[in-house]
Amino acid sequence: MQDRLVNRRDLAFVLYELLEVESLNARPRYADHSRDTFEAALDISQRIAAEHFATHNRKADLNEPTFDGERVHIIPEVRQALGVFREAGLMAASRDYDQGGMQLPVTIAQACMAIFNAANVSTAVYPFLTIANANLLETFGSPEQKRTWLPHLFSGRFFGTMCLSEPQAGSSLSDVRTRAESQADGSYRVFGNKMWISAGEHELSENIVHLVLAKIPGGPPGVKGISLFIVPKYLLDPDGSVGVRNDVALAGLNHKMGYRGATNCVLNFGEHAGAVGYLVGEPHEGIAYMFHMMNEARIGVGLGAVMLGYSGYLHALAYARERLQGRPIAGKDPAQPQVPIIEHADVRRMLLAQKSYVEGGLALCLYCARLADDERSAPGERERREAALLLEVLTPIAKSWPAQWCLHANDLAIQVHGGYGYTREYPVEQLYRDNRLNPIHEGTHGIQALDLLGRKAGMQDGAPLQLLMREMQTTVRLARNSESAELGNCAEALMTAVDRLMETTRDALCTMRNGETELALANATLYLEACGHVVVAWLWLKQALIAVGRVGAADAAERDFYQGKLQACQYFFRWELPRTRHQFDLLNNLDRTCLEMQDAWF
Repeated sequence: MQDRLVNRRDLAFVLYELLEVESLNARPRYADHSRDTFEAALDISQRIAAEHFATHNRKADLNEPTFDGERVHIIPEVRQALGVFREAGLMAASRDYDQGGMQLPVTIAQACMAIFNAANVSTAVYPFLTIANANLLETFGSPEQKRTWLPHLFSGRFFGTMCLSEPQAGSSLSDVRTRAESQADGSYRVFGNKMWISAGEHELSENIVHLVLAKIPGGPPGVKGISLFIVPKYLLDPDGSVGVRNDVALAGLNHKMGYRGATNCVLNFGEHAGAVGYLVGEPHEGIAYMFHMMNEARIGVGLGAVMLGYSGYLHALAYARERLQGRPIAGKDPAQPQVPIIEHADVRRMLLAQKSYVEGGLALCLYCARLADDERSAPGERERREAALLLEVLTPIAKSWPAQWCLHANDLAIQVHGGYGYTREYPVEQLYRDNRLNPIHEGTHGIQALDLLGRKAGMQDGAPLQLLMREMQTTVRLARNSESAELGNCAEALMTAVDRLMETTRDALCTMRNGETELALANATLYLEACGHVVVAWLWLKQALIAVGRVGAADAAERDFYQGKLQACQYFFRWELPRTRHQFDLLNNLDRTCLEMQDAWF
């Protein structure tokens, strides 16, 4: 099973050859680490994932949580697996030593989490949300709040959630109705309903720390009036022990097509006297604070999408090598034995497409993790600032591109399996269902597109996007100077796409400045798709530049590995990047087809 979770050779390539994470050990924060300690963390993650997470993935899907009106029932393997995860110290893998952490780079911690996502994304959602919850509180919580909650979150004694959406508001956070009324003791009483709350109710931990968006009466309208509150499932006694139940109640469980092993909840706050809540930071700054957790979660969703697609690809690859069917086109003698279906060109096409999506997506998400390390620990202020800018512009891409294209990889994995692919006897069916949620999780493609084109592309006079373009131009220069004609051709194709992207961005921003914002943003999703393909093409070219210099390795397995990288890069540039030409044409022409469509015409 372990070899169906991730290709460790590819993971090592991304970490040590593409991202050069060993160079982080020169920084004081990571001076105690080496490749050996990184590999030890990955080894234990893969072992726990294979032995404790993957083993109940199917059972959790077939036996989703139930609610009897008083408590939620979850199969016992979930609690057992999370106990092993907690005891291994993985909840605080990237935290400081004095917080009980391992002080691992974010890049390595994310690589470890990637393996758990591949093994069982439903069970992995509990620590995933808890870690992001704790990171927000560490950044914006008061000293007292940090002392009260962080040790328990980092240890896994408490789990955490994020509570944003409401039944009547959905993604329109300006329309949330949950309110928080101040009390004489400095606390608040929270009243309202929250929807789609992953991990919102369970008995897997001693407490659940909800981070809740609510409006303080009398505040500004819309998102400017939203504040953020800590609302625990159980209140704490003065000595820090878990006390009485807070006024937070489970109204019901949502039943989704994927992630079925995790609770997804409708929560009622304040059915009685009001749920006790504690204001985080300043009033009316809740959206700004919550974006810290939302952005971390968005990249985490993208990484989860990558790994579900990656696992599907590995299952499809193994199946194609084992499944005997048909004969070569040029030799259809029925007396001859059948061949593995990987011998058929169209099957190799589907596998190569999957490889290009999942390995490209893994590079993208771990590149974002490396930027988080640079933002935190780079020695120079300029390097830290530039890492933050790149992370800003790449976040909507890192969330949406894998959610779209690694889901397509799952679709192709089913196709490789033929009729068996859509039966429940093979894992690719569940992997597809699990991954289908990720284009919606943490903001739809449309929301990410509006963020990218409507906010990120023009922020600071376009500084983040210009910085990204300069990074791409550096790679193009290296490829032009390589001895590979194929990589030279890829460099020219990438530079053409980069120029089109910059032209398209300038035109869209100009259109918005001229007061036609709706027209400029009408095709924002197309812009997001095109930008994502350009970014992933760049990352494939970076990988190919490494591979072309090492493909002559003496070891046959290594030669095959690097040749596979070169072939996947070639596929992406010949089959995928050309998609952007038509997309840029539509964007440059400010196509009105969708904008002008009227309700009655449907």
